[in-house]
Amino acid sequence: MNDRPTGVWVSSSTVPSTSFAPFRHRAYLLVWFGAMVSNVGTWMETTALSYYVADTSKASWSGIVAAAGFLPTALLSPIGGAWADRFDRRKIMICTNSVSAVIAAAVAALVASGDATPALLALFSLAAGCANAIGFPAFQATLPDLVPPEELIAAIGLSSTQWNLGRIIGPSAAGIAIWLGGVPAALWCNAASFLAVILAISFARIPLTPRTKRPIVQAIRDGIRFARQNPAVRSMVPVMFAVTLIGAPFIGFIAQIATRVFHTKQGGTSLLVTAQGVGAVIAGASMGSLTHRFGLRRTMNGAVILFGPALVVYGISPNIVAAAVALAFTGAAYMACISSFSSITQQSAPSELRGRAMSVNNFILGFAYPLGLFIEGPLADATSLRAVTVGTGVVLVAALVLGRLLRPRHTEPIALALS
Repeated sequence: MNDRPTGVWVSSSTVPSTSFAPFRHRAYLLVWFGAMVSNVGTWMETTALSYYVADTSKASWSGIVAAAGFLPTALLSPIGGAWADRFDRRKIMICTNSVSAVIAAAVAALVASGDATPALLALFSLAAGCANAIGFPAFQATLPDLVPPEELIAAIGLSSTQWNLGRIIGPSAAGIAIWLGGVPAALWCNAASFLAVILAISFARIPLTPRTKRPIVQAIRDGIRFARQNPAVRSMVPVMFAVTLIGAPFIGFIAQIATRVFHTKQGGTSLLVTAQGVGAVIAGASMGSLTHRFGLRRTMNGAVILFGPALVVYGISPNIVAAAVALAFTGAAYMACISSFSSITQQSAPSELRGRAMSVNNFILGFAYPLGLFIEGPLADATSLRAVTVGTGVVLVAALVLGRLLRPRHTEPIALALS
């Protein structure tokens, strides 16, 4: 049986979709553009708060403020997934983005008044993280309703692209806003950016989907049971966990690589962050074409196989220019991995279970990534950032080789289930 996932080939006579085909659909285009504007605002706030906290407080508070916004992903995503399958997804997205806009406005007002402390900012970051953890599964579960099945993988890849476009544009926009009106100006821009996604969701025609009325705890168990019983998702989860735990923490060490390894200032960090974002954008925009040509299973396997060596090359780069080039390939490989994982779950789950199924992915990301940082951070302090970066690439390759030797057909259910 050919490795041809549902949604890439419908029949032998169907003309395959291109990577940008989802933009032909008004609802998808509206939601994509609104989300991109909001993500630009999010990265403006992230950049502005990093600057503000670093300028007014101890360095440790920067990590605390950032961690506070990330922690709810693992804790609340299962609830967000259950709600996405129980209630109107459009209303969930509008409500959570409205709450996020209020929180962002409160942060801007607090900083403008001069009363902001790192502890207060961490609390607001925690609240914003909770709103995002509740609303994001509904956004993920909505994507398949906006495009035909044969364009789903391209739609997921483009969704990843808009997030990374925000990552590239946001810091530069924040710098301009801070130059014109100080840190509060960048924060007010973030508050206003949520209006774009609220308006986009309001005007987009999002089909109603079947809903479950099961109690919240049972609904969460349904999502876990689906991940355990579905052959494609069950075979993908260990790969996703390994990639996130071992490889993904490179993202958290980019600034340290720039400053402690290459001894550059803010410009070096910006170069590396931009390089990673550019690689991720290219990979996300190419997902539709890649999966059409190679199939979803081979695309995932190829991305995972390339990720480890890319980390090694990044870790041994002799200068920051070479590191930026290597990091672009690393970011591309990692984004192709993440998009593949999301596509497998999205295609495998029925509409009424999609939110809870995606919450399992979010839980793994929200749990394994901080755990990897917690493990690799002290290792980097005890050895070096280069040693840890190279070591993670080697360990990831070794884990994949060992898994292939012990279970040579481990990922085959992905091809079988989605063909």
